[in-house]
Amino acid sequence: MIETQELTKRYGGRAVVEDLSFSVRAGRVTGFLGPNGAGKSTTMRLILGLDHPDSGRATISGRPYRELAAPLRAVGALLDAKAVHPGRSAYDHLLHLARSQALPRTRVQEVLEIVGLGQVARRRAGGFSLGMGQRLGVAAALLGDPGVLVLDEPVNGLDPEGVVWIRELMRKMAAEGRTVFVSSHLMNEMAVTADHVIVIGRGRVIADCGMDELLRRDPRRSVLVRTPDAGRLGALVAAAGGDVTVGEDGALSVARMESARISELALDAGIVLHELTPRHASLEDAFMELTRDSVEYADGDRSRA
Repeated sequence: MIETQELTKRYGGRAVVEDLSFSVRAGRVTGFLGPNGAGKSTTMRLILGLDHPDSGRATISGRPYRELAAPLRAVGALLDAKAVHPGRSAYDHLLHLARSQALPRTRVQEVLEIVGLGQVARRRAGGFSLGMGQRLGVAAALLGDPGVLVLDEPVNGLDPEGVVWIRELMRKMAAEGRTVFVSSHLMNEMAVTADHVIVIGRGRVIADCGMDELLRRDPRRSVLVRTPDAGRLGALVAAAGGDVTVGEDGALSVARMESARISELALDAGIVLHELTPRHASLEDAFMELTRDSVEYADGDRSRA
């Protein structure tokens, strides 16, 4: 498990991360979300011991990263896919890392095959595309067969096939009981990948909950109702506390009431229902609403919202 406790980091007197406390549990993919400048990358660097906190602590399985005897076997990380000597081949880059942790040479070829770089293993990394570089970074993260994965924007540069591949890989790793902690700006991708989300803004936790719970928090979620007796049902729903809007086609849009309750009201009144469809906000909608006051800057429309 990854855990931060009242983690604080300042640069030039400005708190980039402030009193940040959360836990990342094993067996699920945890998405790490936040606007630009929210402190996501700094938090990951603090977890991995690349920066030192001004106060608080970050631990992996109860220990700071610097105290791990064999860090690559415990934690696999991808923070910067370009962190590789361009003159080295993919194979030699991974072999160097493997030797530093007394990992077997056979593991190098294994991870190259896992990430789809087996055919280009002897090519210099400097000639790799952005997507190939990302795959090499993932290979390095997997090298020690770690129980914890920390991935910062792993989808960057991947083509559609690559996006599906990394999604399935992360979910597979979590299903094996590993801890998977991943940041991304791609809300649609996180919506179908993450089981749990931690959202931060201005260095503080805004939300720490399951994906379904986060989507339910958006006040714009509603239920679409179609019935030949819209007027009567609309009155019943409104009297029971629902917010009813009638569309141009006569359909009802009901907020502040669950579909089960609407169905019960219709049944009790003998009203026929043709459609009863919950409409949830997208992760992007929920994220924008949640972080409205936490962005570093906003466009004109957003700032007036």
